[in-house]
Amino acid sequence: MIQAGTSLIKYETPKLISKATDRKGQRSKGVVSPRRGGGGGGGGPLESMPTASTAQRQQTEEILNALLPPREWSEEGSLWVQPVSCTPATRTEVTTLKEALDTRLQQRQARETGICPVRRELYKQIFDELIRQVTVECAERGVLLLRVRDEISMTLAAYQTLYESSVAFGMRKALQAEQGKADMAKKILDLEDQRKKLEQQLLEAKAKYEALEKREAERRVAESAKHTEEVTVLKRTNQQLKTQLEGIISPGKK
Repeated sequence: MIQAGTSLIKYETPKLISKATDRKGQRSKGVVSPRRGGGGGGGGPLESMPTASTAQRQQTEEILNALLPPREWSEEGSLWVQPVSCTPATRTEVTTLKEALDTRLQQRQARETGICPVRRELYKQIFDELIRQVTVECAERGVLLLRVRDEISMTLAAYQTLYESSVAFGMRKALQAEQGKADMAKKILDLEDQRKKLEQQLLEAKAKYEALEKREAERRVAESAKHTEEVTVLKRTNQQLKTQLEGIISPGKK
């Protein structure tokens, strides 16, 4: 017999509910139910009335089955059911449960901090086992613990949804940032090209300006030399004319 997956919750011995051969036999021949009550001689013995402890155990089993449903599985056409145990836990069993939890956490390599589905699953089993132990002693207290467990589960589910939404939002922002980074890098390259072109234009403008300034300086020097030469020629001519005029005027006076 292969039982369902191991759990930290304490279960009763699995019970066989139905077999494939039993179902075939019921179809081939009728099932005769035992008769109850008087109606002729030879009736079976009357069923004994349930005691208070038996009734209390049945009530506890019903509550436990409602809080922690039995495990069911099929094997080779047979249906097996394994309800949770109704036996109170001893101090030794609680210590063993703690050691089993530590062992499972180490074997399954659960993370000590942060979000860890393995650690959450194991602690959920421990909480269910505690609910079972408390329910065996006091059903009302067990129902209250079940409400606490459900509230914690809803809170964790809400936090998980918020975490997943935050991760998705962060991923979108990261992708947008990467896209913006690529666009910015392209813009920087374009601006670098523009800067290089402007620097080239500036160098060409400076070279043109220096060439123009050089030609203008040469032109001014040439014009200044020409002007000086013309002034010198005019002075020389003036002096010659003056000398000639004085030569013309001087003989007449004599």
